[in-house]
Amino acid sequence: MSSGIDTSAAAPAAPGLLSGAYRAVWRWHFYAGLLVMPFLMLMALTGALYLFKTEIDGLAYRDLSHVEARPDVTSPDLWVRAAEAGTGGKVANVLLPTRNDEAVRLTVNLPDGGKRTAFVDPHDGRLIGVTAFGGIMETVKRLHSLILLGRWANYLVEIVAGWAIILVATGLFMWWPRKRGVGVVSVKATDPKRRPFWRDLHAVTGLYAGAIIAFLAITGMPWSAFWGDQYMAYVKDHGLGRPKPPAASPAFAHAEHQDMPVGVGWTMEGMVMPTPEAMARPSLATVIGAADARGLARPYTVSIPADPTLAYTAARVVQQVEDTRILYIDPATGTVRADVRYDQFGVGAKAFEWGIAVHQGTQYGWVNRYLMLGGCIAVWLLGVSAIVMWWKRRPTGRLAAPVAPPGPRAKIAALAIVLPLAILYPLTGLSLVAAVVLDRLVWLIFRPRSAAA
Repeated sequence: MSSGIDTSAAAPAAPGLLSGAYRAVWRWHFYAGLLVMPFLMLMALTGALYLFKTEIDGLAYRDLSHVEARPDVTSPDLWVRAAEAGTGGKVANVLLPTRNDEAVRLTVNLPDGGKRTAFVDPHDGRLIGVTAFGGIMETVKRLHSLILLGRWANYLVEIVAGWAIILVATGLFMWWPRKRGVGVVSVKATDPKRRPFWRDLHAVTGLYAGAIIAFLAITGMPWSAFWGDQYMAYVKDHGLGRPKPPAASPAFAHAEHQDMPVGVGWTMEGMVMPTPEAMARPSLATVIGAADARGLARPYTVSIPADPTLAYTAARVVQQVEDTRILYIDPATGTVRADVRYDQFGVGAKAFEWGIAVHQGTQYGWVNRYLMLGGCIAVWLLGVSAIVMWWKRRPTGRLAAPVAPPGPRAKIAALAIVLPLAILYPLTGLSLVAAVVLDRLVWLIFRPRSAAA
């Protein structure tokens, strides 16, 4: 976001217009964009695609997911056998669709450590086809979380999100009208070849979409490898998270990686339940029968642990968090060991899950989806307009960062914005230290040239 002032001239030429505080904030705004905008634009693009996950997935795999609608359904255990025979792996979970003209989807773990998604006709147990695990949208999801770049890159989620908030906060500071009457609220410049047009576009986009971008950044923090884990640990340790198991059931346990149930949300992530009874003959049909008898609405996902002493989980696929429901079922007897619902969560977990649902555009229907889409589009408008503005004002062969104001007092406004966020998000704070070092190096490198000018 930018101010309504035309800052195309060098800052020292207009000391009355550009105060020291303004220039300090502008400099941080510049470096924040430089540091994270490429990642932020990637996450905005993939996030926009993920908002339409159902539609894209349906188009991409229509031939595999569509079956002839019939009233009869074969045994779910035959689905598992067909998928395992066709892939040579072990089924880890099964997604049961809403309608009877849709195939069931089974995630299969392969011996080499890979995964596949198998499509099976629920009416006759026929294997329709196999795709890469999760298909197109799994790739989009992994790009969005940056995990596709490597596990280390997931730590960037917190850094990018923290600096995105800094961009919004510093942009608002720069836009604030002060003694100028009103800030820019519409694009007044009409010539796209001139910098004022892009300045106005940048300012107006940031003004109207800044709150959405900040919300996306804050609610994206659960995906961060550090802050998300720390938040959930605090919630759990202070009784603000997952519910306690029923008195007659075993306690929840942390699952091994291969046994982590899917579709249970962040609050119950990794939670499994041992079964006290011997399970000589576990049966998916028994589990699905128990889930249906309990009125678990479809679609839902049944997770099949590799450990035979663990209960299966059946988790409803929800749009609104209030509909969350997870059953822990003994696969030998069909006994429901626990029936977990949203109203059993602590306040911290409820806030966590609500933020994720709104972030993903599902909580409030199409209005929610298109508001989040608007935020994603705004990120690209801000990124493109910032690049164009920089290109039009840059000195040849120079980075052209805004000139740092003299003296420490001018930097107080920037620090007042940046430091609280750096404390709240520690990885952002570490990157702030790196940015300060970079800023100092740039100043040392270009100081002689500036003095000569």
